[in-house]
Amino acid sequence: MSDITAYIGTYTREGSKGIYIHRYDAATGALTPVGSVESDNPSFLAIHPSGRFLYAVNEVGEYKGEQAGAISAFAIRGDALILINQQSTKGTGPCHVSIDATGRYAVVANYGGGSTCLLPIADDGALGEASDFVQHEGSSVNPQRQQGPHAHSATISPDNNYVYVADLGLDKVLIYQIDLANGKLIANDPPSVSVAPGQGPRHFAFHPDGQYAYLINEIGNTITVYARDASTGALTPRQSIATLPDDFSGTSHTADIHVTADFVYGSNRGHDSVAIFAIDKSTGTLTRVDIHPTGGQTPRNIALSPDGNHLLAENQASGTIVSFAIDPQTGKLTETGHTAKVPLPVCLKFLQR
Repeated sequence: MSDITAYIGTYTREGSKGIYIHRYDAATGALTPVGSVESDNPSFLAIHPSGRFLYAVNEVGEYKGEQAGAISAFAIRGDALILINQQSTKGTGPCHVSIDATGRYAVVANYGGGSTCLLPIADDGALGEASDFVQHEGSSVNPQRQQGPHAHSATISPDNNYVYVADLGLDKVLIYQIDLANGKLIANDPPSVSVAPGQGPRHFAFHPDGQYAYLINEIGNTITVYARDASTGALTPRQSIATLPDDFSGTSHTADIHVTADFVYGSNRGHDSVAIFAIDKSTGTLTRVDIHPTGGQTPRNIALSPDGNHLLAENQASGTIVSFAIDPQTGKLTETGHTAKVPLPVCLKFLQR
């Protein structure tokens, strides 16, 4: 059986050191700690396509005296992470990073600054200074949350031609073409797609075949389903579906979304659950099959194991990562009985070697 490592990004307050490294047991879904590395608010992680490097956004508002966040590059050496270097993300509060399929660029969403930046990656994994930076402009209807732009994720299309940036503050998904030759983000035509006012786009994920895309909306507690035209990058809305029970009257906000060939999983913070949807293969639309509690508070992110057998819920407020077995026929979850203790977990990424 191959060796599978789990890297866990956290917020470094309340005793957290930074990135935690665990071994994943594919047979049981259990996590066993093997190490950690100190880093400042490494809230979201991405692994290089080569499996040799890991990148973490440092979700801060100031870096080297500037109003900006940072991104750190690490070399993966056995069970250790060795810091290579850091660079500015040119905007505050970076919260998401993706690596393009060639491994030559990292694209970062800056939540606080409401911007997107592109950084080159050298052969040794080191990050160069940002080769492009795009400041978002505008606002939407929620006076507390949408007074300005808040880029929340930057997701690269399966064909590696486009970046889709979900901006919570604008109620839009901005679409950019990636110019790998020159390290630029080029506004697409069409340049964006809008959601209903006040929804607050957060995370974005593609179906494995690339035909459909799924956007989870933080404020509206919904998932928007899109058909995607690979030739133009355009998104056409097909459906909006709630992630919460119809009779829920409390406060909750969605967080993460993951998509398999058959199912979509989205996390609810407040209701503290994972909403599970079956995918109609002919239309990409969703039917809700279950809403399952995560066994903790504030499931900021969720992760699907490389073998597809388990879902792990990162319960930020509880300091726990709870493992669930996935029923391959229904998509429903069953508790494995395994819980890992990690302070303020935010993001989990697997590396299979």
